[in-house]
Amino acid sequence: MWSDPIADLLTRIRNAARVRNSQVQIPSSKVKVGIAQVLKDEGYISSFDVIEDGKQGILRIDLKYGPRGEDLIHVIKRESKVGHRLYVGVDDIPSVLDGLGVAIVSTSQGIMSDRRCKEARVGGELLCSVY
Repeated sequence: MWSDPIADLLTRIRNAARVRNSQVQIPSSKVKVGIAQVLKDEGYISSFDVIEDGKQGILRIDLKYGPRGEDLIHVIKRESKVGHRLYVGVDDIPSVLDGLGVAIVSTSQGIMSDRRCKEARVGGELLCSVY
């Protein structure tokens, strides 16, 4: 059992992208699926699916690279940690690289990107930032 499953997800994605793997498989959860959905909506991954195995399930993420093979995910960083949770109001949500990156926030309405949080006028726990 991991003490921080979201950090494990981000580390597996980071490591797979570093060695140019096309896929990465992770034990599934609702939060991880929400993060994968935001990454897909923002164009950082090509697709994901949940494979049922009778237990927890496996989240399979298909990584995406640029037309010349360049990385689309340069930095994927955990912001809120287990020992130090980071909650932000809608006006305090950071703009990652002046809008070129994305901050992923866990809100009462689900997991959203920073743009969707500002549109819906909700804040929450700042999970991670990607650029």
